[in-house]
Amino acid sequence: MSLRKTLALALLLLPLAASAHNFEKNQRVSPIGITDKGELMLDNDKFSYKNWNSAQLVGKVRVVQHIAGRTSAKEKNAGLIEAIKAAKFPHDRYQTTTIVNTDDAIVGTGMFVRSSLESNKTQYPWSQFIVDSNGVAQKSWQLETGSSAIVVLDKEGRVQFAKDGSLTQEEVQQVISLLRGLLSK
Repeated sequence: MSLRKTLALALLLLPLAASAHNFEKNQRVSPIGITDKGELMLDNDKFSYKNWNSAQLVGKVRVVQHIAGRTSAKEKNAGLIEAIKAAKFPHDRYQTTTIVNTDDAIVGTGMFVRSSLESNKTQYPWSQFIVDSNGVAQKSWQLETGSSAIVVLDKEGRVQFAKDGSLTQEEVQQVISLLRGLLSK
């Protein structure tokens, strides 16, 4: 193959390599710990943060949504979040864990992102919200900048579905069906 063709092929494949996450089906996510901010807690109408790590992703079926701290990233998988709300999964066996990468936010918007998370925590206290100020999850899990990733975990914390980027309507239905199946076990 000529140098020109080899170079062209390499350039075509580069975006695929750059956006490849490292989630593997039936394996746990790569271990991470978030100590700068961390899990948003709400106790007696007061917000605080505590250290969080991925070892806490066991015990319930869950959707982990990793999003950049930007409105455009939040909108990418809003359809799935609405479908999860409509499904009314039991809070004792299901949880949504949202990790927001405020290191990947538009400069000067971090305060607004945290305010939005506090509002969501008040409205959905059973959900888990993690503020990742240093982009630990994005770097460790090799996620795309400015994006939204969805990972479905079984109750043992093993990956059953993962996609970095917007889900199609068919994928949203696939995830909801998968969640129903995992919760029926």
